[in-house]
Amino acid sequence: MAAGRLPPAALTLKQFLRRQQVLQLYRKILRAIREVPAEQDRRYLKDWAREEFRRNKDATEEDAIRMMITQGNMQLKELQRTLKLAKS
Repeated sequence: MAAGRLPPAALTLKQFLRRQQVLQLYRKILRAIREVPAEQDRRYLKDWAREEFRRNKDATEEDAIRMMITQGNMQLKELQRTLKLAKS
């Protein structure tokens, strides 16, 4: 490979940063799910989260990815709010 050339599968900086956002969201969701008290609910939520991310892993359209990240962050905040209310 010549100096300065990237392999064809290399991500652009924008794609790399977006990928990092998605992975960070996934980790945050899984961490929040760990706080769910009922084992059966935890398992259901974990399976749901994994399936959602798996189903959308091949998305490439920038606007769609941004929308999914925004939607995921809203769902995460709702889960965190619900867990906080359940503890009080």
